[in-house]
Amino acid sequence: MRTRTAGTTRRTGTVAALAALVLGVTTACGGGDSGGDDADKPKKPDSAANATAEPKDPKDPGQVSEPPALEEQPKTVNPAVKGVGAGGGKELTKAELDEAVLATGDVSTFKAGPMDGPPAQGETADDPACAPLTAMINGRPEPEASAAVYRQLVGAKTGRPAISEFLTTHGTQGATTLLSRLNDAVKACEDGFKGTGSGSSPSTYSAVKRLDAPKAGDDTLAYQVTGDFEGDPVPLVFHVVRVGGTVATFYTANLEGTKTPEIPSILLATQAAKLK
Repeated sequence: MRTRTAGTTRRTGTVAALAALVLGVTTACGGGDSGGDDADKPKKPDSAANATAEPKDPKDPGQVSEPPALEEQPKTVNPAVKGVGAGGGKELTKAELDEAVLATGDVSTFKAGPMDGPPAQGETADDPACAPLTAMINGRPEPEASAAVYRQLVGAKTGRPAISEFLTTHGTQGATTLLSRLNDAVKACEDGFKGTGSGSSPSTYSAVKRLDAPKAGDDTLAYQVTGDFEGDPVPLVFHVVRVGGTVATFYTANLEGTKTPEIPSILLATQAAKLK
């Protein structure tokens, strides 16, 4: 889907299904599935059922199919941001996560909005070593969180690009284990893996690679999972930051090409500051 031509309609639908699967929310979809009933094509999961048939206006905050260049970001954390005390290993409640998650005004270049949690049933990796990766794709990091909140971040001026965040609390040991397992999975699954879900064709992820991660909180990890959909690569990027027993995961995707999409480091720095 490099250009909007008649021949790209099927990929628009397939990618919309991917976005809905990863985000667990229909508002992130940029197109519908017009691909027919071919058994050998990836199926649109239930969470993508409300995706529209045609690409939306590029200024629509729900449209993520053409990521624009990011505007210049703040260099330092907003001094008005105050920590909630999670740095000491406190296991936050859902109410405390709602207070701690990024909100409009925390980063001047982004607005934050609500996002539905992921569906109960997600993908399962064909290789157990890659299970931590599918857990993140499902929006349910493992070990299982005791509480979680989900947000969508969009450009304050343009309404784009869409970056999703989920903030989860695990306790210090659980959060440390989560990052450790993800690190191992990125190494073990660099040649890719497959994910299967209930009632859908397998998803193919052709490669996994570590990315440079800006320092934030107690631990950080950034990596890219490349989805292989109908022969076209779709880069999915995750940036993960741990503060005590809380883990913030930021996700975005490039649905137009092969370039690795950017997640501004100021988002990680501000979220870490808001947790401490």
